[in-house]
Amino acid sequence: MIAIIDYGVGNLRSVEKAFQSLGYQVVVSGDPKKILESDKVVLPGVGAFGKSMENLERAGMVPVVKQVIQSGRPFLGICLGLQMLFEESAEVFGDEECSFRGLGIFPGQVLRFPPSELKVPQIGWNQIHKNKNIPLLHGIEDGSFVYFVHSYYVKPAVDDLVTCTTNYGFDYCSGIVSQNVAAFQFHPEKSSRVGLQILKNFGELEF
Repeated sequence: MIAIIDYGVGNLRSVEKAFQSLGYQVVVSGDPKKILESDKVVLPGVGAFGKSMENLERAGMVPVVKQVIQSGRPFLGICLGLQMLFEESAEVFGDEECSFRGLGIFPGQVLRFPPSELKVPQIGWNQIHKNKNIPLLHGIEDGSFVYFVHSYYVKPAVDDLVTCTTNYGFDYCSGIVSQNVAAFQFHPEKSSRVGLQILKNFGELEF
């Protein structure tokens, strides 16, 4: 069973439908017991970092996420679900910059794209370039196009975490992996054949 964490935000149903289209049993739940009983866990997310962390804490999911990761079960973060794994995020509201604490699973920051001629948020298709071969990217060609919607990117403090990068004015981390944890800035559930292959690879993971 694959559990998708429901904490009041995110693209839950589209992730659920993508897994179901591949034949996997999926449950969308905000019940810590159901999450902890599942074989694999997905943390999706869209929107503001601070609000999402607040919702995650209110739902009692912060210790659940940490317990799942420590248990060694396959864990997948999607979009904001990648960003929340890091220590902190710098969000800009008007002229004011605020810092919000993340889950702190990995060292590093979440930063806003710097001012440039490129539009922020980045919305649409862009390429991923693989730094390493991992099971989740099996069958995915280097330079494949996937779908992004985001204004912020992660800057890991440990380079070895980075499994793929994307260029949007500069090369930034668009995916990480560490033991049983993988997370991507893009949306596999919206990335057509490439995204479905990644979700299929996740469903087939065994530890």
